Amino acid sequence: MKMKTLQDRMMNTILVAGVVIACFYWVCESFMFFFMAPEANFFQYLLGPSLFQTFTRVLVLCLLGIFGSHIQYALNRERAADEALQVSEEKYRNIIESIEEGYFETDLRDNLTFFNPPMARILGYSVAELQGKNTRDFTTPEAAAAAEATLEQVVKTGAAASVIDYKVIQKDGGLKDLDLSVSLIRDAAGRPAGFRGVVRDVSGRKRDEVDRKKLEGQLQQAQKMEAIGTLAGGIAHDFNNILMGIQGNASLLDLRLDPGHPGHEKIKNIEKYVESGTELSRQLLGFARRGKYNVKASDINDIIEKSAALFARTKKEIRVHNQLDPEAWTVEVDRGQIEQTLLNLYVNAWQAMPNGGDLYLMTENLFLDENYVRPYKVKPGCYVKISVTDTGIGIDKADMVRVFEPFFTTKEMGRGTGLGLASVYGIIKGHGGHINVYSEKGLGTTFTIYLPASAREVETEVRKAPATVQKGHETVLLVDDEEMIIDVGRGLLGELGYTVMTAGSGLEALEVYRQNSGRIDIVVMDMIMPGLGGGETFDRLKQINPNVKVLLASGYTINGQAANIIERGCDGFIQKPFTLLQLSAKIREILDGGKKD
Repeated sequence: MKMKTLQDRMMNTILVAGVVIACFYWVCESFMFFFMAPEANFFQYLLGPSLFQTFTRVLVLCLLGIFGSHIQYALNRERAADEALQVSEEKYRNIIESIEEGYFETDLRDNLTFFNPPMARILGYSVAELQGKNTRDFTTPEAAAAAEATLEQVVKTGAAASVIDYKVIQKDGGLKDLDLSVSLIRDAAGRPAGFRGVVRDVSGRKRDEVDRKKLEGQLQQAQKMEAIGTLAGGIAHDFNNILMGIQGNASLLDLRLDPGHPGHEKIKNIEKYVESGTELSRQLLGFARRGKYNVKASDINDIIEKSAALFARTKKEIRVHNQLDPEAWTVEVDRGQIEQTLLNLYVNAWQAMPNGGDLYLMTENLFLDENYVRPYKVKPGCYVKISVTDTGIGIDKADMVRVFEPFFTTKEMGRGTGLGLASVYGIIKGHGGHINVYSEKGLGTTFTIYLPASAREVETEVRKAPATVQKGHETVLLVDDEEMIIDVGRGLLGELGYTVMTAGSGLEALEVYRQNSGRIDIVVMDMIMPGLGGGETFDRLKQINPNVKVLLASGYTINGQAANIIERGCDGFIQKPFTLLQLSAKIREILDGGKKD
């Protein structure tokens, strides 16, 4: 503002000076004429002795006035241009300094000649610290080589170019990923004089891309495990039906042989093999998340301590360290399945430490938000975190993405079925939680389980007395689409003293029951049947007789569809393959009025 006032004064002074000089010339001419012609009057002195003299004076006055005005006009134009240039410079300086991108200029040797404050901020330097630096001072060797090749191309072609993934070293030693756009600066003669460039910090975007790819990978893995689980559940269901046929025929044969017959020993062996097959099927169903039987509010620390003590007694070369939160929240779990899960993880850790080692068991309360749980398809909320960490040989990255797949194992033939961790995964998912694994080769492995917390009080275990075979005389309607199951079931029920009617489908069962509802005391019905399934058949039986007693049988467990049928009033559930003892006890529970599932 002061500069502008000074310039205004100068312009006005030049104009006034021109007028003053012209007036001074006029006065001097008048005085000269006064001495040269004293006889002249005042007007002659003022205007001159002749018309020519008067014209001359007026002309000089006008010329000096025009000259002063021209000078003022020229200087005003120059001043306006300077002001416009200052405004333009200020405008573009503000733009350069306010943008998020870094702007810089260098000479041909890559020495910084100009840069904006965001450039210094991106690199972690102050403006003063960055002055005079060469771009190679804060560029990785790989990025410097790529940039050098690009600059050579810019000089050669004169066209702007870009460098993607331009890595720079910040003042604190950290790395940042930048996108660089660079163009050529020419001097007045058109020769290359340097470079100007714009850099954009893309580190955050690259981190987001990595997180997105990780999230996509987790989602794809979850979807793959879901599909495999569905397949495994179907296989386990069919496998249980086959085991039911074997178990049923073995039980019938055992009943019909004389007490001292040597075949009893072989039958016991068959039953052991069926039991092993049932355990395999149970693991498959566990992976398929169809395996919860007896869910209760439980103390997770108590489950961990007891299972760890059992493991430690048998594997004394492993040192077990309990680091359990005494305030760990209650969880609603099938205690037997969680014990199986933990023992599977303990055994897996033991096998990873052939020369002994340390096993760390930890619990912790935490809250998982919606962003964290989204790829795992579980609900946000309060969870109990369980960590099982070993100091073993670790897992290869290629194997780590497959550890929860059924039948995948890195052990030699005969040392594992590949279902241990698969069933662990299914059991935890079946409880509404999730599990992940982290491992580095040679540094050990950590399995982390997250189970939903419960506000319920811990329930105490109630021991049941051993059951015995219980016979009856009532009439049973046996419904199953498998002829093998019908044949075995008829034999078992007959041995128990019951009168047996059979049906091979839901529609046939409805017809048989409608005709014999007064005689039939209980319906033993398969859940999965073509056409009319177990659930719809049950609903129609209830329409015929609201007091009908139904025992649901399935190769699946009580979760899902079976649980829904139980909630609608079904009297009980039994899983295939079942023994004569289990069948007799379940039927008597229902017929004698004790509705249990």
